[in-house]
Amino acid sequence: MSKISIANAQHYAWGEACDGWFLLEGDELSVIEERVPPGMAETRHRHAMSRQFFYVLDGEATLEVDGEVHVLRAGEGLHVSPGAAHQLRNDGAGDTRFLVVSAPKSHGDRSEAPA
Repeated sequence: MSKISIANAQHYAWGEACDGWFLLEGDELSVIEERVPPGMAETRHRHAMSRQFFYVLDGEATLEVDGEVHVLRAGEGLHVSPGAAHQLRNDGAGDTRFLVVSAPKSHGDRSEAPA
């Protein structure tokens, strides 16, 4: 076993300027740290099987879940149930850093959800 951080985790880029790091990449459980710059957002989507928990480390995230808007600040989190249409965006002035914990993993279990 070895320590993991964004310095040594597998990195991926998404959207126009966002980053993700796989801190734990398992079939049954995934932990990802992500960075979203101001004005950026993910595409509204849903997961058929994956249950997710978003936890803000730094900055502020706006997380819309089934039409309900939640503003999360550092130290706050929100659970998203399987099947719920959701979209995370950064409406703030600085970068947003957060963890997304998924069980089972969310990659490969995603479909677009209309606005």
